[in-house]
Amino acid sequence: MKSGPLLASLLLFSFFTYSQKNKDIPAFGKIDKTEIDLKECEFDKNAEAVVLFDIGKFTTNFTGGTIFSELEIHVRIKILTEKGLGKADIKIPFYSYKGIQTVRGLTAQTYNTDASGNTVISKVEKDAVYEKKINAKVSHQVFTFPNVVAGSIIEYKYALRGRWPKDWYFQRDIPVMHSRYTIEAPVELDVISQQFGSYKVSTEHSQRANNNIHSYSVKNLPGFRNEPYITVKSDYLQRLETSVIAVTVNGIRQDLLKTWPKVIKELMEDEDFGMQLKRNIPRTADLDLALKPLTKDYDKMLTIHGYVRRNMEYNGVSNIWAIDGVKAAWKEKKGTSGEINLILVNLLKEAGLNAHPVLVSTRENGRISTSLPGIDQFDKVLAHVRIGSKIYVLDGTEKFTATRLIPLNVMYSEGLVIEKIDSGEWGWEVLWDQSNKFNNVTIFRAALTEKGQIEGNATVTSFDYSRVERMPILKQGKDQFVKHYFEARNPEFKIENVVINNEDNDSLPLVQELKFSHPVNESGNYRYFSANIFSG
Repeated sequence: MKSGPLLASLLLFSFFTYSQKNKDIPAFGKIDKTEIDLKECEFDKNAEAVVLFDIGKFTTNFTGGTIFSELEIHVRIKILTEKGLGKADIKIPFYSYKGIQTVRGLTAQTYNTDASGNTVISKVEKDAVYEKKINAKVSHQVFTFPNVVAGSIIEYKYALRGRWPKDWYFQRDIPVMHSRYTIEAPVELDVISQQFGSYKVSTEHSQRANNNIHSYSVKNLPGFRNEPYITVKSDYLQRLETSVIAVTVNGIRQDLLKTWPKVIKELMEDEDFGMQLKRNIPRTADLDLALKPLTKDYDKMLTIHGYVRRNMEYNGVSNIWAIDGVKAAWKEKKGTSGEINLILVNLLKEAGLNAHPVLVSTRENGRISTSLPGIDQFDKVLAHVRIGSKIYVLDGTEKFTATRLIPLNVMYSEGLVIEKIDSGEWGWEVLWDQSNKFNNVTIFRAALTEKGQIEGNATVTSFDYSRVERMPILKQGKDQFVKHYFEARNPEFKIENVVINNEDNDSLPLVQELKFSHPVNESGNYRYFSANIFSG
């Protein structure tokens, strides 16, 4: 399974609470007048909210060969404008699988000022906090601060007990006045830290009793705004990654830093992953009938992929595991992304195809660090198929991405391909295919009428990923599709007689035909119109 008792204990961790001895960080509930009077962030003047401080301390106890760790976090945020009200919605992620992580001691409250200048406190009640399952391994503790308006201060603290944190983010999408992360660990533990980002991080190292103390602090970080064409925001934020690489017990040093071969070996021996690749999935009569006349590997792959996409319902849980088993999911015709795609790999292999699982990190999950071996970096498993010199990457949960296309949320990333199930042979592969495009082609014929209108017909052809992008809106209904892609983007246009072709054939582009008319602009004897219509 995922980990034995020793491994679980070695991975335990704690996020930190601020220390009372840190004079620059006030105690919980002690609000300063300068915080109340704050109207804007001096170093990020357009910010809708600002983190006043985000403080933590990671502490561990090492007793009898077992590591117990706890991470306490203390955060205070000032809401500057109405646009910042969304910052009152809090999600605390934790590793809930088998209770490996727990959230303890959550306290949260809102501070407002009444007409007399008194501070009014609104507490988050226990029944307003709930747990939301994100996938088979991760959950969020979710709550919303009450009575939040522009000018409010919100504050919360909690402790996380469990496995070692992957990284600490100094930076957010709103500015941060002060972020500090402190690690306090016994001298028996060898801890390494790696910084990412372009801002200066102040560091302090000291020793107290039998503990090494490492403190990392950053002040006045501007908010990170999303930019076009970046992979995922978290890859660009100022952050710190830490790992325990060794432990010394009775004078003997034990290396804890895993290698990829060791990670792969554990994965292939895991009942919820490797063992599931050796299950015989009973093919249905209709799938056998569809495969029987096929002789080409590509056609077999296309048929199996299409069958899984049509017949398996995705339950919204993204992971690499088959927690309930592939056979149970196949029987119920419903499962996690891990279960569905491990079923897909099994069926492809049974059909004689050169198919393997490939572990990936989607764009939402962030970039993989190939130098830090660990399964936690991956949030999905897909099917990897080699036909001749051509590579295909298939996702049985993705209803609109054609078999020939690499799923867009893993394009340009690296995947870990498990090439041989029995021997655990593996390799990295860049998931990239330059032959497929994000492309819309618009052709229109139009005439200028005596009434000063442009009237005509247009054909918009959406290829490859442009088709993929448009299909979810189309499945909401034709009226919604027309409103979203034509009327909302061209409010002065009259759109009618819309015909959509190839909706049910993802091997062909999506063709949209329509009639349109709109008034033109006039200036003196000149009339102006744009030839760049319906191209977005």
